[in-house]
Amino acid sequence: MTTLKESYRYCRKLNRRHGTTYYWSTYLLPRRQRPHIHAIYGFCRYADDIVDDLASTATPEMRRQALTDFGDGFFADLDRGMSNHPVLAAVIDTVQAYDIDTDCFRRFLRSMDMDFTRPIYETFDDLLEYMDGSAAVIGEMVLPIITPNPTAGMIRRANDLGVAFQLSNFLRDAGEDLERDRVYIPQEDIRRFGAGPEDRKVTPAWVDLMKFEIARTREYYRSADAGIPLLPHRSARCIRGARVLYAAILDRIEAAGYDVFTQRVRVPTWQKLAVALGVWRP
Repeated sequence: MTTLKESYRYCRKLNRRHGTTYYWSTYLLPRRQRPHIHAIYGFCRYADDIVDDLASTATPEMRRQALTDFGDGFFADLDRGMSNHPVLAAVIDTVQAYDIDTDCFRRFLRSMDMDFTRPIYETFDDLLEYMDGSAAVIGEMVLPIITPNPTAGMIRRANDLGVAFQLSNFLRDAGEDLERDRVYIPQEDIRRFGAGPEDRKVTPAWVDLMKFEIARTREYYRSADAGIPLLPHRSARCIRGARVLYAAILDRIEAAGYDVFTQRVRVPTWQKLAVALGVWRP
């Protein structure tokens, strides 16, 4: 049987191992809020691992069923008010403590399921539909933890920040996603510029496409920036730190000459620590 303390510890380990940008940013939050952010991350990471990283012998049908079972188990345990699952115990405690809208988790799981049925996206609006659950909704899960009574304006800006984060990941991982038979760059953009990740080549057309996608992503960051001053001071520090670090992914892509095929662009740990110190205010 998993204790609540063990569950929170496990979620923290998931966050530290797989989401270092988020992990280091949580140190800018009050100590009491950090475990709950780790729990939200743990839920999302666990589901994502079912979709992407289950044992290689598992068929897509098996992985999809495992995702369904995970979601069903979450909602059943939520009705019970407790769980013995190593991740869900902490998540349910967090949902109850902050009255997080459970529809957020349905939207998230719906987008995870889309990875089994919709490997490409024709338009940016189609991609936004996917990112509503896979990225934008994460801000709605987190907001009640870091600020009391979040407003509609805060939610809208948090959604934009989640989209900016995910678009940054999509551009960085364009080569890796091909291994999963997925393309998260809209097909209309690929046709417009005459280049796509499938070629795995940094051509002038690919550079132009990446410049366009990066510019659009930065627009979402700029929109999200308007919401940061609305947050409590320590929460604003945390979100600002995460925002700076994730936006740095775009800078690193540019510095690499838009080559996301022969290397994985990374923001080094020293830079993450420097950003954390830079946004720290007593």
